[in-house]
Amino acid sequence: MKNNHFIHVISYLTIAYLLLTLVSCGRSSQKNKDHLVFRYNQYENISSLDPAFARDVANIWSTNQLFNGLVQLDDSLHIIPDIAKKWDISEDGLMYTFFLRKDVKFHKHKQFKTKDSTRPVSARDFEYSFNRLIDPKVASPGNWVLKNVSKYQAINDTIFKINLKKPFPAFLGLMSMRYCSVVPQEIVKFYGNEFRSNPIGTGPFKFKLWEENVKLVFRKNELYFEKDKNGKQLPYLEAVAVTFLPDKQSEFLQFAQGKIDLLNSLDASYKDELLTPGGKLRDAYKNSVNISKGPYLNSEYLGFYLDTDKQEIQSTWLRKAINHGFDRVKMIKYLKNGIGTPAVNGFIPKGIPGFNNISGYEYNPEKARHYVDKYKEQTGNKNPTLRLATDANYQSICEFIQRELEKVGLNIIVDVMPSSTIRQKKWGGKLELFRASWIADYPDAENFLSPYYSKNHTPNGPNYTHFKNDTFDRLYEESFLITDAKVRELQYAKMDSIIVAHAPIVPLYYDEVVRFTQKNVRGLTNNPQNFLILKRVWKERVR
Repeated sequence: MKNNHFIHVISYLTIAYLLLTLVSCGRSSQKNKDHLVFRYNQYENISSLDPAFARDVANIWSTNQLFNGLVQLDDSLHIIPDIAKKWDISEDGLMYTFFLRKDVKFHKHKQFKTKDSTRPVSARDFEYSFNRLIDPKVASPGNWVLKNVSKYQAINDTIFKINLKKPFPAFLGLMSMRYCSVVPQEIVKFYGNEFRSNPIGTGPFKFKLWEENVKLVFRKNELYFEKDKNGKQLPYLEAVAVTFLPDKQSEFLQFAQGKIDLLNSLDASYKDELLTPGGKLRDAYKNSVNISKGPYLNSEYLGFYLDTDKQEIQSTWLRKAINHGFDRVKMIKYLKNGIGTPAVNGFIPKGIPGFNNISGYEYNPEKARHYVDKYKEQTGNKNPTLRLATDANYQSICEFIQRELEKVGLNIIVDVMPSSTIRQKKWGGKLELFRASWIADYPDAENFLSPYYSKNHTPNGPNYTHFKNDTFDRLYEESFLITDAKVRELQYAKMDSIIVAHAPIVPLYYDEVVRFTQKNVRGLTNNPQNFLILKRVWKERVR
């Protein structure tokens, strides 16, 4: 026990020394260099720095700094070049040919055995990285990204070809996912499973130190290939330092004291101290904090499991009654401090091409009461009751809905469970009504329609509700053959309208990205996927 304690003390001292070295040793020098280091807290622990395991936000944020792929997204979700400087798509939509840059190098490592301890990226590196992604021994959760790929091949050092089994207009968006990052074969083989904690990529920052659940440090990649519009090499920052405080209240206190530069959440424990009910910064923070908001590709909803004999679930009248029976505007204002947009336009959220302002469900208690009365007359059930499963983070929202629906004659029992239990039971069809989020994996509205395609019924796919509609299925399958983006978006709107008409879900709100930063942070932009992109960020020196 004493030896273990000694080792931990040494580890903490090592981290402290590194960070002090990062920003210089003297107090005055530390203050002068502080603007070169960006600090944020990750309250959800990182499980891996290997992009093949970039499944959740914590892993994606960190691997975004370390790796690149063929293409990337700008803040408006347009596909732009990354390591591929350009690409061609065949007329039938089945062949993608990528032409790679020649000036991209991996981070330095002694295993490269070259004079400068690095080497250029080639198309063969992408071939290896894709092979690894689908290797059962690796067991990457991102292997599904290549399920529609029939073949990929490095033609030479700079040309990489991918053939699809069938057309898929959103394919380039898939290629922007962190799963599809390029990794060097010799380094992965050298580390084996420990590549997760010894990552070597091509990104704007390179790995320096990771004390799991304590501290993570990246340093500037002096070989990075991207430049800003003035020709200056990216990134601007010298380092990124990540802490892992698991408590959001503690994270907020660190931010309020200026010890971290970013707060990327709005937790119930501090939201009223930081924001007014209308979503504005309170006076105490106006001079020290900036707030930025924008669309987030996340639809929050309640889902009905339709493969059940329960009368209340099978009734379209009751499902519509719940949709009309509570005030989404009031819910956002008082429970979310104005963060989010009431979901009154279907399931496809604002911020993604394909959002069409279709007519959804407005608050209408009279209509809700009418539907409940119709159900009672039809079934003879005078006390319709449903159990709603949620986790503690959304308990207040579900209890608000519960109180509102009581007024129209519906009895809702709120069951609070751990989120892991809800996930398991949702996949198994064990929950009659559940609260859920649908966050886009890639920037195409098809992503928000796949959960209602009948061939995606759980456990074969993400159709948790087991919704089935022949017209929807036909339109969904046809959409893959539509190459004109605007025409495809109209097809998406038709499918979204079918979801509204049959009400297998209750859309709650379209989420928003909300970020709080210290006043001296510059260049940190929002994007609808809520990815953290630090290569163009800098901090003004505090005098």
